[in-house]
Amino acid sequence: MRRRQFSRTAGTLLALVLTATGVVAAGGGTASAAARTVYYDASRAGEFRTNFDQAATIWNSSVANVRLVARTPGNITIYVDTGWPRAQTTSLGNGRVWMGTQAVDQGYDRTRIATHEIGHILGLPDNRTGLCTDLMSGSSAPVSCRNATPSAAEASRVNALFAGSLTAPAGVSYVWRGDGAPAPVAVGAPAGS
Repeated sequence: MRRRQFSRTAGTLLALVLTATGVVAAGGGTASAAARTVYYDASRAGEFRTNFDQAATIWNSSVANVRLVARTPGNITIYVDTGWPRAQTTSLGNGRVWMGTQAVDQGYDRTRIATHEIGHILGLPDNRTGLCTDLMSGSSAPVSCRNATPSAAEASRVNALFAGSLTAPAGVSYVWRGDGAPAPVAVGAPAGS
């Protein structure tokens, strides 16, 4: 009886230690590593900084295998210009994002744009479904769309990419376009080409 009680107590203590150190017990009794941290540098985001902070919070509440944390310098560098919003990936979790004011001036939601562009850096392509429920539908959804939360399928894909079970395309740029046309371009190519 004491041996059984000791085993339960030891098991409970082990679970508490694993939880406190960021290791979570998986279904079969094995442990998996904590989420990968991706740092984003919004020091150049100007008036859009809060939108990128909100986007990080949204991603952090939607996925388990990656955590976005503000830091300068970061894996993701965020800029602002007068063009269309766009992202340029260099590898999974690394790249540059531009908050283009052209989309904001046309009425698109700032936080949706920020969350969408970070989605590219997290490995998601544009998916021009026109549905507001799909974050990666981008500008193909109506200007009135305010949804900045990834769908379950989008979150699941990011989790799978950061778990290493899928391969993300590297070296691709994505441009948020008002005409709804797909716009992935090779890294180094002029935006919008």
